[in-house]
Amino acid sequence: MKKEKASGREKLNFERAEREKLLTPEVRDVESVVEISLRPSKIAEFIGQENLKENLSIALAAARKRKEPLEHLLLSGPPGLGKTTLAHIVAHEMGAKIVATSGPAIERAGDLIGILTNLEEGDILFIDEIHRLSKVVEEFVYPAMEDYKIDFVVDKGPTAKTIKFSLKRFTLIGATTRQGLLSSPLRDRFGVNFHLDFYEPEDLMKIIERSAKLLSIPVEKEAALELARCSRGTPRVANRLLRRVRDYAEVKLNGRIDSAAVGEALRGHGIDSLGLDELDRKVLKIIIDTYEGGPVGVESLAATLNEEIDTLVDVVEPFLLKRGYLKRTARGRQVTPLAREHLNVSAASKDRDLFHSKK
Repeated sequence: MKKEKASGREKLNFERAEREKLLTPEVRDVESVVEISLRPSKIAEFIGQENLKENLSIALAAARKRKEPLEHLLLSGPPGLGKTTLAHIVAHEMGAKIVATSGPAIERAGDLIGILTNLEEGDILFIDEIHRLSKVVEEFVYPAMEDYKIDFVVDKGPTAKTIKFSLKRFTLIGATTRQGLLSSPLRDRFGVNFHLDFYEPEDLMKIIERSAKLLSIPVEKEAALELARCSRGTPRVANRLLRRVRDYAEVKLNGRIDSAAVGEALRGHGIDSLGLDELDRKVLKIIIDTYEGGPVGVESLAATLNEEIDTLVDVVEPFLLKRGYLKRTARGRQVTPLAREHLNVSAASKDRDLFHSKK
């Protein structure tokens, strides 16, 4: 029996060889050192999502009081709303080590086993884009989440052997932009489930003012509000636009960010006063001009635009749907009168500043 276990563990060593690479994968939205430094480390510093913060604070306080790891946590919502930030905040609040990876990076069951067996008591495993885990890997997640055990099968046929691994109690935090793609067995195993929604301009303004203070950027209050309105309800976009406007103000102006600097800088990037960029307007115009306002299927729309379907579904559509410029029907996507009004005003005002085309 000892020889069988030794043989199995030797085989697992090969599976663990690339473990370090798995823990620091290339993710779709690569965070710069500057953006990481802007992330809050405590839940009290996290701006917005008030209902989520209150419920998460209660769950954290209860877990600390019982001296237990936090229940497995699922965070869902569009990109850039703070799912990764919240995962690191949970680790900080619980005084635990966090190990981060992503669904596409875990290609084989051995990859996951190598990570899980190295977790200590109370550690946190954060899996971004968890809906992209393969079915084979997902089957190993179930017993790990419920019983903190894994059965690993070595070899095949008559020589197949099962090696049992006992895991230390850990917390799995999964993040997903498309909760509907999660299988029911996986989704049901999360004890805590939170959905992050787009931010209001007032909350984004506070985020921008906080980031500006950390980056030592002088920004006027009205300019921060203008920038917040153009940030698509997303903190990641707000911080990115703040840095772009800072660059413009330092090169073209006196370095101070005011409303004029925001308007000129965003116009150069093709962003209007409501936060729509070139791709957003292109999607709406294609539906209006080519498909007579819709409805049109997302596959046809992606083919016409020469864009990936995931880009439209994950990045473009959520904001347009939230703002009421686009609606989904049983037959496909369709633009709304609000979108027509906004685009018509923009098109009819060629001699006017794009930024002030539609308040």
